[in-house]
Amino acid sequence: MESERATAPLDVIAASIRRERDRVGLSLTELARQAGIAKSTLSQLESGTGNPSVETLWALGVALGVPFSRLVDPPRPAVRVVRSGEWPAVRSEQAHFTGALLASCPPGARRDIYVITLEPGSPRKAEAHIPGTVEHLVVSTGRVRTGPVGEQVDLGPGDYIRFPGDVPHSYQALAADTIAVLVMEHV
Repeated sequence: MESERATAPLDVIAASIRRERDRVGLSLTELARQAGIAKSTLSQLESGTGNPSVETLWALGVALGVPFSRLVDPPRPAVRVVRSGEWPAVRSEQAHFTGALLASCPPGARRDIYVITLEPGSPRKAEAHIPGTVEHLVVSTGRVRTGPVGEQVDLGPGDYIRFPGDVPHSYQALAADTIAVLVMEHV
């Protein structure tokens, strides 16, 4: 059973989408069009009543020109401890894949850190992120196939990979209970 803290932070997401949409001066209709989502879906997200998937939030981030983390990260206290299993998780619609932002990059820095959990089944297909994005992945447990489309690599515990995140790529668990740490760099 999942704790309330381990679900998507809907109030933070709602405020972040509104803030970023206002920053770039896009109407609700135009942002929905650019992100390839329904206007009603975007309206629900901005009101805090939607249930966004990883794919929807990535599409909105790309359309707004911001990293995923800017849409899901609440204001930071000076010290933050995140216990295993209590991270704010966002699930994929495509596969047994959950992304949890552990730390976003502060102003002037260029990295976000996530814990991802994967289960065997359909791959998580990721569209290109904002230009200049680079992904770093270290597998903690299990096995995963990941990398740019056509260049995927199989990895096991302790293995590391670096690849461009600004091209289509995928993640697929090859073993149950796969967990990895993902660091995303943004230029």
